[in-house]
Amino acid sequence: MDLMKSVLASTFGMRAQGERMRVISENLANADSTAKDAESDPYRRKVVTFRNELDRAMETRLVKVAKVGFDRSEFQLRHMPGHPAADANGYVRMPNVNALIELADMREAQRSYEANMAAIDAAKGMISKTIDLLR
Repeated sequence: MDLMKSVLASTFGMRAQGERMRVISENLANADSTAKDAESDPYRRKVVTFRNELDRAMETRLVKVAKVGFDRSEFQLRHMPGHPAADANGYVRMPNVNALIELADMREAQRSYEANMAAIDAAKGMISKTIDLLR
């Protein structure tokens, strides 16, 4: 049944966006964390990569999280001479997390999650109407 395929695809989309929201939340929570000392690295931003997968039993393409990787961009430097993680010049390496980018990504993931939820609701409504017509 094609409606069940759409519900399945939307369910997997919601799972993928939920994982993306979890990673974004972790990034935001660690946006101001620093390293313990000058030699170690601070928190490194995580990014989610998706993959398209074919469910052969249902003959439906599904989205899944391929991996959660690390953003290899440079760390930010902040001048804080008294900090225990400061280098010889008084700079502390801060995480490569930009809160504005994370909030934009979070909004995008939220909209995608809501779109998948609306698709499930529409499919449920169509299934319900079909059952009513068959009575």
